[in-house]
Amino acid sequence: PFKDKFPNRLINAGVAEANMVGIASGLSSQGFIPFVNTFGCFATRRAYDQFFLSANYARQNVKLVGTDPGVTATYNGGTHMPFCDTALTRVIPDVVVLEPGDGYSLHHLLKAVYEHKGSVYMRLQRKGNPIVHSAQQQFEIGKGIVVKDGSDVTLIASGAIMLSHAISAAEELEKQGIKAAVIDMHTVKPLDEELVLSYAKKTGAIVTCENAQMIGGLGGAVAEFLSENHPTIVRRAGVKDLFGEVGQLDYLIDRFELTPKRIVDEALLAITKK
Repeated sequence: PFKDKFPNRLINAGVAEANMVGIASGLSSQGFIPFVNTFGCFATRRAYDQFFLSANYARQNVKLVGTDPGVTATYNGGTHMPFCDTALTRVIPDVVVLEPGDGYSLHHLLKAVYEHKGSVYMRLQRKGNPIVHSAQQQFEIGKGIVVKDGSDVTLIASGAIMLSHAISAAEELEKQGIKAAVIDMHTVKPLDEELVLSYAKKTGAIVTCENAQMIGGLGGAVAEFLSENHPTIVRRAGVKDLFGEVGQLDYLIDRFELTPKRIVDEALLAITKK
């Protein structure tokens, strides 16, 4: 464990998330590069003012890692289920917002986060991440990755659950004669606008897929950009206007309609509206 190997580089701040981000901001002001780790709900909601002001407004270099995003909080329940963390952090000026899609993505993006000068929020599922990318895949902050090409509809996903579900949905759509492109949009902010625009022009229909509140998250980012630059049909597969609840992961995926079927349905609807 990290604490055994580097005991002088670990601070356990206890149940004091706001103080934890404040400490990290102070360390950053002295030239350190602090990584702050806690549940996504507490990293954003409970320590929001400190991350907004002490870290970002003060132009510090704080790396905030929020674990157990969305329904992956499972038995911790609604109080610990961050559906709005992407939206909350996305509105902070100059902050980078990331959600790796698998282990290889995390490995490369973690190094990129370390090297990035400025504060970052990384949304991170801790376990059960299917491998999507190859070990040779290159990752860059702000650059999405085309996992599967297609010409009829584009599925833009972030995070492990929805990226794997988008791939499954594309396979199902292919059985129906529909060619769906799949993009791993691991960086929600800054959005890869060039890639979004190119596939909006190519397919004319977009479905965003996120294990998060649809309001203000990845879907919001894509819709905002396209509405101003290339009006395109955008459907969003994500959590609706709801609070979280307790349950097994499979139950919660069904309960909040984060399934491959939901993505397929949204894709078919988007295509009919082209």
